[in-house]
Amino acid sequence: MLAARRWKIQRSLCRWASTLQPELEAELRSIVGDRLTTQHAALEQHGHDESYHRGRAPQAVLYPDSTEEVSRIVRAAAAARCPVTPFGAGTSLEGQIAALQGGICLDLSRMNRVLQVNQEDMDCWVQAGVTRKQLNQHLHDTGLFFPVDPGADATLGGMAATRASGTNAVRYGTMRDNVRALTVVLPDGTATQTGRRVRKSSAGYDLTALLVGSEGTLGVITEVALRLYGQPEATAAAVCAFADLKGAVEAATLVMQAGIPVARIELLDALQVDAINRYSHTDLQVSPTLFFEFHGSPAAVQEAAEAAGTIAADCGGSNFRWAEREEERRQLWSARHSAYYAARALRPGCAGFPTDLCVPLSRLTETVLASQELCRRHNLLAPLVGHVGDGNFHMLLIIDTDNAAEMARAKHVVNEMVNLAQDAGGTCTGEHGVGYGKLRHLEREHGLPALQVMHSIKAALDPLNIMNPGKLGSSPAGFAAAARVDP
Repeated sequence: MLAARRWKIQRSLCRWASTLQPELEAELRSIVGDRLTTQHAALEQHGHDESYHRGRAPQAVLYPDSTEEVSRIVRAAAAARCPVTPFGAGTSLEGQIAALQGGICLDLSRMNRVLQVNQEDMDCWVQAGVTRKQLNQHLHDTGLFFPVDPGADATLGGMAATRASGTNAVRYGTMRDNVRALTVVLPDGTATQTGRRVRKSSAGYDLTALLVGSEGTLGVITEVALRLYGQPEATAAAVCAFADLKGAVEAATLVMQAGIPVARIELLDALQVDAINRYSHTDLQVSPTLFFEFHGSPAAVQEAAEAAGTIAADCGGSNFRWAEREEERRQLWSARHSAYYAARALRPGCAGFPTDLCVPLSRLTETVLASQELCRRHNLLAPLVGHVGDGNFHMLLIIDTDNAAEMARAKHVVNEMVNLAQDAGGTCTGEHGVGYGKLRHLEREHGLPALQVMHSIKAALDPLNIMNPGKLGSSPAGFAAAARVDP
């Protein structure tokens, strides 16, 4: 079965892997030299992300060193009407990097320099290929850190492009809140800067906000200006087990409604805790569980922790385990961040089909319980994790993509869960983005007029439709076709 799956993936990945136009390839090689490859392994790697979604390989992969090189590459691609797909670390989950119409992939991993750190202003400029861990290592001795933590060691350009968030968003916000400015190469090859290094501005359209979350469909992000934060004086983390999932979700909701300043509050159901114990060799109690973290002064951390603990106990929480030493906290959050891979390890050889629902806090408990019941009713293995302080949670469906009946059940259940979230005033994606995997859900969420506005913006900035085509900003009439790319 595994050999057959690998063959099927390789066949689908190589669908577009014909050669580039000779004139275009020669021009691109004049820009980047031997940093252009058409080798099969590189094309396969750059056509598939971490999800079950079927990949599509580009015809060539280029590794630019600078904004100037990206500008020249995109200008040449535009002249040849060749599609361009930006690539960060390949950790996306909705098919964002699949080259649906072939063309070239721009791997920005060589653009990995921290350009400046402004300690007094608490901000920095980085190239798009810098990863979040690399940045925080660079900041280690400055007293500052960058908090947005999606789990994977993603590139900051990719995180901006997908409007990523993660476990710390409940306190520090998402990439939407922490990107101050961008350098971007537009679809005609023009390089421009959006925004300034200030905390607020009313000077014109907010182009930075437009491009954060645009997933490479409006241009190539090459540099990012980010807001930084002071490293907290004190940090404490805790794990609390609950008798049932309802109690755990209600505790998280009440903690937020009480205004207790938590830095992280994460939910795992019993199945996910068991998967993490097996995968990370931890010994957590196999029950619905909340992970907490608190930042601030020692007194503030103690006060917040005690208040959260009281609420948790009132909701049936018990067996509090505290982690105050840095090594203990790292182990705890490393185990939490392994959740996706731990879930996949429950069925070796199968793929992950994660949902990314986000609802108002007042509707969180009912939506979580209804989603879990849907998976049970349709006999689908689906551990649950959630950034529940934001109302965001993931059902991690683990599926055999070669089993047509199971795939059909999974797609039906995911559609039902998305409908539940949207009917509750929520969204189909809180942080993973759209790619081509969630295009099918956008009309129900936004309505056709809003999608036509998005399409008009795409057409105005990218009239040749070369930037990551077939995804965000496409004509709504083509969304159904995009959904058929998957098996």
